Amino acid sequence: MRIAMLSPIAWRTPPRHYGPWEWVVSQLTEGLVNRGVEVTLFATGDSLTRARLDWVVPRGYEEDQSLDPKVWEGLHIANVFEKAGKFDLIHNHFDFLPLTYSALVDTPVVTTIHGFSSEKILPVYQKYNRRVHYVAISEADKHPALDYAAVIHHGIPLEQYEFHPEPGEYLLVFGRIHHDKGVHEAIQFARAVHKPLVIAGIIQDQTYFDEKVAPYLDGKNIRFIGPVGPDRKSEVLGNARTLLHFINFDEPFGLSIIESLACGTPVIAVNRGSLPEIMVDGKTGWLVNHWEEAVEKFPLLEGIDRSRCREHVAQHFTVDGMVERYLHLYREILTSP
Repeated sequence: MRIAMLSPIAWRTPPRHYGPWEWVVSQLTEGLVNRGVEVTLFATGDSLTRARLDWVVPRGYEEDQSLDPKVWEGLHIANVFEKAGKFDLIHNHFDFLPLTYSALVDTPVVTTIHGFSSEKILPVYQKYNRRVHYVAISEADKHPALDYAAVIHHGIPLEQYEFHPEPGEYLLVFGRIHHDKGVHEAIQFARAVHKPLVIAGIIQDQTYFDEKVAPYLDGKNIRFIGPVGPDRKSEVLGNARTLLHFINFDEPFGLSIIESLACGTPVIAVNRGSLPEIMVDGKTGWLVNHWEEAVEKFPLLEGIDRSRCREHVAQHFTVDGMVERYLHLYREILTSP
């Protein structure tokens, strides 16, 4: 089986810190290589992989502002489809643009839909519905106008996340700094329960940061530490009392949630999108409707078994499980008449 794995090129694969799509692509690629699958990873030239690396863009355009995203996206996508005949299957993780090439080749295409940035992109998915095999990353993110070949949750390499049996004192926000992620709400929660808050992540919306986050930063009770790379994830996540996830959108999949649970840290989250598929209310943390409701739940965190949080990830969200489900899908596609 020869697989062409098409990664995004905003960041390196795997990313140095932020880059959730690239990170998932890396985990899947390396997992397939471990199973003896012949994989060619189409990603940035500085990407790290044990698969064969094929590239046209040297670095991620978010890391090198001299690169025009549209120019390099076009060259990147064309590169894989011009070589389609060399592969049994193309696995696209690069959103909707590669779909427009799919009718030009005979090689079957799988597209993992990592979320819909806007309803405006739906016409592309609708045009290539059934021609391309769509994978949803959660039941919640399935669009009623599309047909899906599978729903496959993300998995993480559990062995890379150190378990912390005892909670620390600080609360944690872990992810991009944006209204969607509810950072301002987490600040209000921390002030209400009189606990220190650590905010980790890239600033995706500078205006939001300047107006809704920066005025509260004091270096002690509310601290911003910037993006956290793989080498510090376990430390920052595992030493938290709880991860706060007061999202303001229907999240396709909460990767930071399973990373937190893997370290033993329970989560308090707004009950939207995929979160009921990822968490077990009252067992791995609490699902609430609003941050003010979460204040009432905060004292109940003492009753959460941190080892059970990690076990939940071990049972449902491992790389091995994710790889096995994708392999099953690949075989199903390649053997169907």
